[in-house]
Amino acid sequence: MEWESDERELKAAGAQPLGDGRVGFLIRGWEIESRKRSILNSSLLQQWEEKLQTSHLPEMVFGESSLVLKHVSSGIKIHFNAFDALCGWKQEALPPVEVPAAAKWKFRSKPTDQVILDYDYTFTTPYSGSAVVEKNSKSGRGAADESSCIAHWEDCKEELDMVALASKEPILFYDEVILYEDELADNGVSLLTVKVRVMPSGWFLLLRFWLRVDGVLMRLRDTRMHCTFRENEEPIILRESCWREITFKALSSKGYPTDSAAYSDPGIISERLPIVKRKTQKLIIS
Repeated sequence: MEWESDERELKAAGAQPLGDGRVGFLIRGWEIESRKRSILNSSLLQQWEEKLQTSHLPEMVFGESSLVLKHVSSGIKIHFNAFDALCGWKQEALPPVEVPAAAKWKFRSKPTDQVILDYDYTFTTPYSGSAVVEKNSKSGRGAADESSCIAHWEDCKEELDMVALASKEPILFYDEVILYEDELADNGVSLLTVKVRVMPSGWFLLLRFWLRVDGVLMRLRDTRMHCTFRENEEPIILRESCWREITFKALSSKGYPTDSAAYSDPGIISERLPIVKRKTQKLIIS
């Protein structure tokens, strides 16, 4: 179901639709736009395989879908897309998760095929978003121009104010964009999504990679970003990355159920997954 904004709340916050068929708003100097498109066709998939130098891609790649947040005056642009995420998967190149022998046959495309899983078939990615600074750009659309540079994220001691984010405040805009998805040959799920929420005080987003290999393990990699709207000042953007992981064997030893059906919603069961890595960073403009 598409999000329906309240016109009165939008007007009170000074938000303006982007127009030209674009989904999103211009608010307090930020262009925030979500783009949801169909999965890549076979021709484009082949091009991606050549660029990524792989013959393996998720079953459903929403290659033209994205979320873009552009601060017009400073040129800061933060965006999320499947290609950059899969570049991260390719570079990290984790060893393949072991699949129970009884389930390996599901990965065959033909009955006579030999199953050799010599790559990370879960498409786990360390991706936490893409960011550039477009000094001379006047529009949030299109690729970065020649004056663009990679934004620098610096570790910091500040943390996201989750209490403030949980306070009741009008939601001016909300959307969720799926970047890629794979059902692991009916052996679980691998899913990368990004959600954005815009309030009168600022914006908040969650990039989530969720993996469940039935009977083997669960992996959750969350990236949260928050920006409070500031008048006539460069924005302060905090980014928190939190990676969690647990095996079904470890769940069983703690007395938790091991039925995969009990773990369909990562938002509900995330606290059962121990933290593997966590850090908070601030966007630095140089």
